[in-house]
Amino acid sequence: MAVELRPYRVCVPDEDLVLLRDRLERTRWPEPAPVPGWAQGVPLETVRELCRHWATGYDWRAAEARLNAVPQYLVTIDGLTVHVLHARSASPGAFPLVITHGWPGSVLELAGLVAPLTARGFDVVLPSLPGYGFSGKPTEPGWGVERIADAWARLMVDGLGYRRYGAAGSDWGTSVSSVLAARDPEHVAGVHLVPPLAGPALSDLGEPTVREREALERMRERGQSSSAYSEVHRTAPQTLGYSLVDSPAGLCAWIAEKMISWSDGGLTRDQILDQVALYWLTGTGASSARLYAESIAKVAGWIDGAADDPVRVPVGGSIFAAELPRPSRRWAARRYPDIRYWAEHDRGGHFPALEAPDLLVEDLVAFFSGIR
Repeated sequence: MAVELRPYRVCVPDEDLVLLRDRLERTRWPEPAPVPGWAQGVPLETVRELCRHWATGYDWRAAEARLNAVPQYLVTIDGLTVHVLHARSASPGAFPLVITHGWPGSVLELAGLVAPLTARGFDVVLPSLPGYGFSGKPTEPGWGVERIADAWARLMVDGLGYRRYGAAGSDWGTSVSSVLAARDPEHVAGVHLVPPLAGPALSDLGEPTVREREALERMRERGQSSSAYSEVHRTAPQTLGYSLVDSPAGLCAWIAEKMISWSDGGLTRDQILDQVALYWLTGTGASSARLYAESIAKVAGWIDGAADDPVRVPVGGSIFAAELPRPSRRWAARRYPDIRYWAEHDRGGHFPALEAPDLLVEDLVAFFSGIR
């Protein structure tokens, strides 16, 4: 059954931007932490400076224009509206590629990939996850990574008419792309993951290498120092949502903490505020967090070695310098037995489309050129 695509353009009302500035100017700030640095979270001066720039210097209309430079559509799949950017290449025989973002990212994070990828012979499809950006907010449970993957399959085949395509993604996009490949190998030619989500099964892999031990130690440190956000998203997204949807400064602190600490230090204020502003203007602080409640148990199984649903299609993987987790290739091969491409980079972090787009584009081209 065909899926109807309805043309769409982003146009945030001026009054929403005026109200945002007013709320920022009336922020009630907490006192600074009694300890220096980031030991108790993102520092007060960091958030105040970001919010000052958000109110007085940041230009949402420039971000809006970048979105509107790409053809956009709304499509209803399984009862939910999905927002999607779809750019066709002028190259004959272009290869379709659906790229999925995560949290706290968005299609705005990935929009800069459109021009270089279409120039290299790819049709680029960028859907917004349910509950994120301009997609609809689920009103019933069940919109986890499996249902999203099924929706993407319908979008690509029944909506856009592609019979064979590639999938790629980072963060939640890694999980969605993996499930998509496992459930629809008839149409998915291969997946590129940043990085593949896979952990060790030491009982059958023997002694870890030096780099594997380093990766495990960094994951333990991350679990002790900065994983609480994930548990809050998983267990109480509604409770958290009241603050994220009502306070722009609170939303800025929640998102900026991760964008700064998960990157290699190269993100600009405007790159951070692009994501924060999109979540604020669409009111998706609560709805985006609910994806953790729907999916986190499944993803944890992939990481700790209890995974099912092996991915049999060809797989490429990229690991950027500041990224966590940092799986080894042999860990990844347990769930992804047909790894065709593997790259480890000395720069970039969790947001390579913003931090190192040149490296990410070259990895995507190199991997998919081998299977298209």
